[in-house]
Amino acid sequence: MNVTKYENQVEALFPQTLFTGRQVVWLPECASTNTEAQHLIGENRATDGCVVITDKQTAGRGQRGNRWEANPGENLTMSVIWRPTFLPAQDQFLLSQAVALAVHDWASALLGPDGALRVKWPNDIYYGNRKLGGILIENTLSGAMIQHSVVGIGLNVNQREFGAHTATSLAWVTGRPYALPTLISRLLECLERRYLQLRSGRLAAIRHNYLAALFRYQEQHAYEVEGRRLEGEIRGVDEVGRLIVRIEGQLRHFDLKEISYVL
Repeated sequence: MNVTKYENQVEALFPQTLFTGRQVVWLPECASTNTEAQHLIGENRATDGCVVITDKQTAGRGQRGNRWEANPGENLTMSVIWRPTFLPAQDQFLLSQAVALAVHDWASALLGPDGALRVKWPNDIYYGNRKLGGILIENTLSGAMIQHSVVGIGLNVNQREFGAHTATSLAWVTGRPYALPTLISRLLECLERRYLQLRSGRLAAIRHNYLAALFRYQEQHAYEVEGRRLEGEIRGVDEVGRLIVRIEGQLRHFDLKEISYVL
């Protein structure tokens, strides 16, 4: 493993992987691990599978332009750099599905298959109606193909108090603390396993597993659409990642900012 900076902080990382996490950049504090990862790519200093980890993120980014907030030293905040040059830009939602499933696999091993752990479209991780983690993927394109992907992951682990009532953590659910280095190693293994599944072309399995884990799939719930509160049933996602919801007897396809869950 090629460790850059603060080797003593990551000496407990021993992921059983081929390339993901073989180069680790650990930072005691940074604005955003995704931003740091982009800098490494721009300076040609990141290998395929490089991981950037921080103890304290001061300006983490989430979906819809939201900020990701986490107490320093209590949670997992990291970014993985991959080079999925095999993946057409039009299929980039498959990468999002694979990553979400990897995190779901990881959390399921810790919390058990009780059905409460779900993937909330597009790639948030929920336990019940509360958010356990979030994912933000930023892709760089070269023509019609993806050149680099920066996969930002934030997971609530040992934090017990939150500003938002819709947040939760592993410790909150189970009532016990966790050693972060061991969790990181297991997460990197889950990520690479799903990434290799994607790279080998097992796309039908990824799509099937994603629907099986999808939050509120084939259930009737309330949503906010164009300022209106409507009842709808999630029927799936299309090939470009839009959410398919049956509303008022019609199937409608929604982009990220066009529909909101009522929790």
